[in-house]
Amino acid sequence: MSEPAADTDPEAADSPVEQAAQRTPSGLPLRVDGLRKEFGGITAVDGVSFEVESGSLTGLIGPNGAGKSTTFNCITGVHEPTAGDVYLNGEAITGLAPYEIAQRGLVRTFQIARELPEMTVLENLMLAPKNQQGESALRSVLPGLRGGVVDQEEQLRERAWETLEFFEIDHLATEYAGSLSGGQRKLLEMARALMTDPEVVLLDEPLAGVNPTLEEKLLDRVDDLRAEGYTFLLVEHDMDVIMHHCEHIIVMHQGQVLAEGGAEEIRTNDRVIEAYLGDDL
Repeated sequence: MSEPAADTDPEAADSPVEQAAQRTPSGLPLRVDGLRKEFGGITAVDGVSFEVESGSLTGLIGPNGAGKSTTFNCITGVHEPTAGDVYLNGEAITGLAPYEIAQRGLVRTFQIARELPEMTVLENLMLAPKNQQGESALRSVLPGLRGGVVDQEEQLRERAWETLEFFEIDHLATEYAGSLSGGQRKLLEMARALMTDPEVVLLDEPLAGVNPTLEEKLLDRVDDLRAEGYTFLLVEHDMDVIMHHCEHIIVMHQGQVLAEGGAEEIRTNDRVIEAYLGDDL
């Protein structure tokens, strides 16, 4: 008797998105493939593709209007791309809501810190972790269930204190977040991002408005976190920071990737210099 014919139902085959995800090499937690974003008749991001290696600090640079922030917004779910895909550890996250993307391990900070000003620094951190049990009417009348909430809160509090100490802002724990300086708010925002247990962190101009002392502290913290396996994608206008701290640099211009490579390669790239960098390199 002949063998039954193999199932050739097209519905059983992997979708193109799934096939593309399977092609993501190991060691590349973040991959952007053909990303495009249109606003009416304006194309802000036009076919952007790049990869971010595990444990790296990758710089994303370009002049104002190059499409960097829109790219960040598409990656993190703030904007839904017109076309293209974003992969986190080989899984397509395109079109997911920001909180869904954060739950999968990718978070971002903002150029203008978005702390909760009427809560203390410690409370800001304790609010960040995902999968908290929280309160409910049932837990309020059943002591056994409420005990789990109390235990989790104690664990979160301990972890929040450890995170504050790591960023050297534990002395501000009981201060209202709205009373912090600009640099302290940047440290708080990064600390709050880490409380979500991310694998990839997108930093949107974290050093803007930060004094040199806090800038050095923040960069030291990033280096320490990379040693622990965290991965960072950084948008920053300070070329000294980019050239001295990023081992890989992606240059955007007019919504497209103009060039990418190491610091020396970017510094001597004629197209990059002609486009916008001039003597800054």
